Amino acid sequence: MAVSLLSHELSDLCLGKPALRSLSITSTIAEALEVLKTSDDNFVSIWNCDDDECCSRCVGKVCIVDVICYLCKDENLVSPSIALKQPVSVLLPKIPGLIIHVEPSCSLLEAIDLILEGAQNLVVPIKTKVFNNKRSKQQQKPFCWLTQEDIIRFLLSSIGLFSPISSFSIDTLNIISPNTLTIEYHSPASAAIGAISRALVEQTSVAVVDSERTLIGEISPFTLACCDETVAAALKTLSSMDLMAYIDCGGPPEELVKVVSAKLKEKNMNGMLQHFTISMSCGGFSSSSSSDEEYSSSSMAVQVSPFPRPGRISRSMSYSARMVRRSEAIVCHPKSSLVAVMIQAIAHRVNYVWVIEEDCSLVGIVTFSDMLKVVRESFETMA
Repeated sequence: MAVSLLSHELSDLCLGKPALRSLSITSTIAEALEVLKTSDDNFVSIWNCDDDECCSRCVGKVCIVDVICYLCKDENLVSPSIALKQPVSVLLPKIPGLIIHVEPSCSLLEAIDLILEGAQNLVVPIKTKVFNNKRSKQQQKPFCWLTQEDIIRFLLSSIGLFSPISSFSIDTLNIISPNTLTIEYHSPASAAIGAISRALVEQTSVAVVDSERTLIGEISPFTLACCDETVAAALKTLSSMDLMAYIDCGGPPEELVKVVSAKLKEKNMNGMLQHFTISMSCGGFSSSSSSDEEYSSSSMAVQVSPFPRPGRISRSMSYSARMVRRSEAIVCHPKSSLVAVMIQAIAHRVNYVWVIEEDCSLVGIVTFSDMLKVVRESFETMA
């Protein structure tokens, strides 16, 4: 069984994966937004296209959160229409090795090593049948990509092979990182913009805490990615606690929408005010009649629930609806087992789980990367 697991190639993990939606690096941010708003994927791949198909490479990925953080710059809030005309390349992080092309024959071990070295997405050619031994020049070779989640999900199907390590606590395995991105709940949400950008790159989140580091909730790039670009206005004008209520599933409470509008007007950010007003009048988030009722309790909540209530949200009336979670954080405890935390993260479609004590004080965070390090070390004894 162990030998069988180690012999797997990435082509085995690519079965059923959809082809990537792609954009040229010369496209504008507005064009990227249009693709993202009509896609079921939170990211769109960016390609350095060439007439020679063999030379085309994926050079990065972009999501709504990249656009939100970009629009949060003061000059872009003044004139978002001009900002959205900029090339999408300005959104790409200047960090090499986040996207790596690999062959379908790449082994599972090699893939894990690449991820542990910093790769977030492995771009893999999709094997297709070629008839008459030739391919049309206009027909692009399809690609998919594999993520940390894909690798963890695949490993879970053979988790018994990692016994007894899989049953050890994350505390015993020493994979709880105390280095977390945090912001206090009463602080301006704008103070978290840098942390949100970093969390997006690191595939984690920003913990919202009180003065005693009690975990209240989070500002998650995953949740922000299911919003639209006008959330930049809320990010620049609301407190961290109010921002959590604003992006919670069900849509922003009308009271907070009025607060954002008033503060944009007060700061003479007329360009974003116009953009924001048009978005809200066209539907904005999928609002619900309970939004205002929920706001009063959401903005005062201090209890963390490991099981958030399900809900649906769409970026606008014309966007595809997606399953997202609320701003409640996904949590575990130091004595939680490795397999339990892996399953919890997979179930909630996140790359991390917050670690808290019984009193909800924040201990640290466990990421897929931390889990993969343990799995990789265990492979040494299986080889």
